[in-house]
This record gives sequence, C-alpha cells and structure tokens, in this order.
Amino acid sequence: MEAQFAIAGKDFVVSVTDKNVVHSIVKMKHTQDKTWQLLPMTLMSVCGEPGDTDSYAEYIQGNAKLYSVRNARDLSVGETANFIRGELARALRSRNPFQVNLLVAGYDKEKKEAALYWIDYLAAMAKVPYGAHGYCSYFLYSVMDREYTEDITLEQALDIVKKCIAVIKTRFMIDLPDFTIKIIDQNGTREIEQSDL
Repeated sequence: MEAQFAIAGKDFVVSVTDKNVVHSIVKMKHTQDKTWQLLPMTLMSVCGEPGDTDSYAEYIQGNAKLYSVRNARDLSVGETANFIRGELARALRSRNPFQVNLLVAGYDKEKKEAALYWIDYLAAMAKVPYGAHGYCSYFLYSVMDREYTEDITLEQALDIVKKCIAVIKTRFMIDLPDFTIKIIDQNGTREIEQSDL
C-alpha cells in the first residue's frame, strides 16, 4: 500500500513518495525516505517488498558509484535506467528476483534536459513524462493525464503534486499522512516540505 509518483518537465523532475513502511496490516515506520541518490544528478525512488527495496537500491547505488570511480565520469540518467533494467531482468531469470518498482529521475547536463524512467518488477522500462507505482496509481494517472502539459513549469508541476496528494488523502483507503518531495534539476537535488506546496 505505497504511493510513488513523479512528474517531469523540460528541465526538472518532481519525485514524490510516501513515508510509510508496512508489513501486512501493521505500519512499522512512518518516516522512511524511499528515494536513493544514485549520482549527483540522478535520483531513484523505490517501492515494493521492504527487504528487496533496500538491498536492491543499495546494490544499484554502489554499482553506479563504482562506475563513476572506475571511468572518471557519471552515468547519464538513461544509462543508469538501462543498467537498472538490465540488473532487474538478470535477477528475474535467476532464483532470486527482486519485487521492486522504480522511478528513475535525473537531469542530463550534456543534453540540458530532465528525464524520468518508469521501471516495474518485471524489468519493463519506459521513458515517461509522468509515472506512478502502487495502488495510488489507479487514482493519480487520471489527475496527471488531465493536468499535464508538455511545456509544464515547476510551479504547475507542484500544483499537480498538491492535487495528487489531495486525491490520495480523499479517496485512498490507507492513511498516508506524509510524503517525501524532491526536485531534480540543473542545480542537483533538493527536498521541499509538503507544507510548502
């Protein structure tokens, strides 16, 4: 019962995840940051089985940093997403698949544009203008379909985020009181508070 979504503009991505960690019908924690800073300009948000999300995210983060050290350059957002998809596909064909769904967001300094990649646990990947995972996606895609435009500004994207959170609080049966909201752009990653929307 997780909420994870993101919206991409031409030069930014807004990533939103809930902060709950649940097991069965028990809320174990309500302060978890489900995003991982892979590289200075690349952020990955993860949802799925709690053990899989942490171990897979740490594995990807470590390998992305190892690549940077070995090759004296960071992977681009697209290269990172393709590496993640390849590792998920490899694990899927083994005896130990990972039950994780991911949104990979980042800013490419060479192309001077932002990108968002949607990846599911079956290693399907797509570059998307907006995406969501979890049960909340049943509600959120209708809001994002209606409100999104190709020339969206950061203020408009934050307004859509505010509407999406309102829909989750109104229609979703599980209480998701707090969210992690991060913005990725040419200046790197920064977090904003839900109250600042």
